[in-house]
Amino acid sequence: MKEYRGRVTVITGGASGFGLEFARIGARRGMKMVLADVQQGALDVAVAEIKGMGAAVIGVR
Repeated sequence: MKEYRGRVTVITGGASGFGLEFARIGARRGMKMVLADVQQGALDVAVAEIKGMGAAVIGVR
C-alpha cells in the first residue's frame, strides 16, 4: 500500500508500546484510526495525543 492518507486502521493495544507508536506513524501519514485497549486511562491519553496530531481517531475499550 502506497497511499495512506484517508485510510482507516484499527489498532488493538493502541494505548501503549508498539500499538501507540503505530498510531503516531499513522497520524503523521494522515490515516484515520480506531484505537482499542483495555486500559481506559491510557486509552484516553493516547486518543488525546493522536487527536493533537490532527488525526481523526476514536478510542474503544
